Amino acid sequence: MSDFQNITSSSVIFLLTGVPGLEAFHTWISIPFCFLYLTALSGNSLILFAIVTQPSLHEPMYYFLSMLSTTDLGLSVYTLVAMLGIFWFNDREISFTACLSQMFFVKLFTVMELSVLLAMAFDRFVAISNPIRYATILTDSRIIQIGVAIVIRGTLMLTPMVAILMRLSFCRSHVLHYPYCFHPHVMKLSCTDTRINNAIGLTAMTSNVGVDSIPIPLSYVLIIKTILSITSPEERKKAFSTCISHTGAIAIFYIPLISLSFVHRFGKQGPAYVHTMIANTYLLIPPVMNPIIYSVKTKQIRRAVIKILHSKGP
Repeated sequence: MSDFQNITSSSVIFLLTGVPGLEAFHTWISIPFCFLYLTALSGNSLILFAIVTQPSLHEPMYYFLSMLSTTDLGLSVYTLVAMLGIFWFNDREISFTACLSQMFFVKLFTVMELSVLLAMAFDRFVAISNPIRYATILTDSRIIQIGVAIVIRGTLMLTPMVAILMRLSFCRSHVLHYPYCFHPHVMKLSCTDTRINNAIGLTAMTSNVGVDSIPIPLSYVLIIKTILSITSPEERKKAFSTCISHTGAIAIFYIPLISLSFVHRFGKQGPAYVHTMIANTYLLIPPVMNPIIYSVKTKQIRRAVIKILHSKGP
């Protein structure tokens, strides 16, 4: 007889996991995580406020940056509550509906972040290769259309992948290995045939992450080619400097993603807490580092942030 009852998706309760093997230290572990999340929330909120309130930042590049900060804020909020609930109160239970909601929005904000990075790469390409027509190509209305398209595309691609999980039933352990609902882990706990789910999930992620990942390096090949054709060394340096922040944002998005993929593929025999820590880092690093990179490397953002901070001072 099976040790676990066959339970339909509507009534299942999953148990999230903090850091396996280090449960006794959850309170201490929560301190750096809490600090990083507060950094992400305050940093991205400050950049959003600066872009909204400072007329000098009402340009296409900064509108796209505001989209990036919005996705980072959404990603932080949807993971922060569950993670700190586990660390502080051992609140591990999550209903199937809440799990689906969290899974959808975490994936949506992740996919949107990559799409925004692609839009920002296009922005830099137009600004460097065709500066005279830059303002006429990337008008306010066109930027709004791009933003709406990013949201609609991600929603349409991810909704079937998440919704089809409702057909599953669960007869195994309901313990998930991360402090948030991760699509592959939920499917592993099912006693229903998941081949359809795997196919839809692979299609959704390939259509989003796979397709968006190709034009980004291609755009930078064209950007570098254009910059190298500039005769003035000073103008060439200035053009390169406008891309530094964006290339940093791309790096901090892909490095944790690649690290997580390698751990899943080659580190199956490693300690469980290593998987969990990398999974948390994968969602945490971009929201924390993006505002820092743009504040340090982008002079206009740095000036606007300093201006706001000084105006709030005594």
